[in-house]
Parts: sequence; structure tokens; C-alpha cells
Amino acid sequence: MSRRRGSDRGSATVWTLGAIAVLCVVFGVVLALGQAVLARHRAAGGADLAALAAADHWTDGATAACARAERVARAQGARLVRCAVVGEISDVTAASGRGPFAAEVRARAGPAGPVAPESLPPASPPGVPPSPASAPPPSG
Repeated sequence: MSRRRGSDRGSATVWTLGAIAVLCVVFGVVLALGQAVLARHRAAGGADLAALAAADHWTDGATAACARAERVARAQGARLVRCAVVGEISDVTAASGRGPFAAEVRARAGPAGPVAPESLPPASPPGVPPSPASAPPPSG
């Protein structure tokens, strides 16, 4: 048997190693994106619940309401960055993650605004569509 110069012997190994390297890079990017999404969701959950806790305890004063918000945010795996309570409205910012995966989210909570009864359509029994007379007039 004679050996040929320039044969493709062993090229499958090189292609396989290249494919494995590309897959490892893709997998690393997916893991990094997952970490960023996790930090964002953790910060959002912590901010939402902390704002609700502060708004629920506004009668205890801003300091006590913010202390409650701090405990709730910490229980959610987030840090309370800012807390302000003005009247019944709380405004908090929570952060989660470190370095390039840090996320900061702001949330507000308070009572719903008053709704005038005349602006609401009359209630219909379940399963019955509202009558055309009870529908709001078309704007135009």
C-alpha cells in the first residue's frame, strides 16, 4: 500500500472538535441569557411584592413601611435599592444579580383610583351578553 499525500485521513476528528466547540459556545450564551432573565424576574418579583408590602403598611409610617418592604424583597432574593412612601402610594426599586447580570426594577403600589358608578355598564347575568342599550356609545 502506498501513502498518498494530502489525504483526508483524520479530518472528521477536526470537524467534530469544531462542532463541539461551537456547541459549547452556544450553550454558554444560552446559560448567560438564562442567568440574566432569572435576575430580571427575581428583581421584578421582589420589587412588586415589596411595593405591595410598603403600601399595605403606610399607616405605620414611611420608615416602618420601608423596613417591611426591605424584608419582603430580601425574602424574594432581591435587594431594596430605594423606597419612598407618599400617602398611601409606595414607590420602590429592587435589584438582583451581580456584574453583567444585574437587574434593577421599579414598582409602585397603592389603592386603585375611584371609579364613578355612572361610568360602569350595568351588570349582566353570567353567560348573557350585555344589551346594546347598556353598551357605551361609540366614540367618533
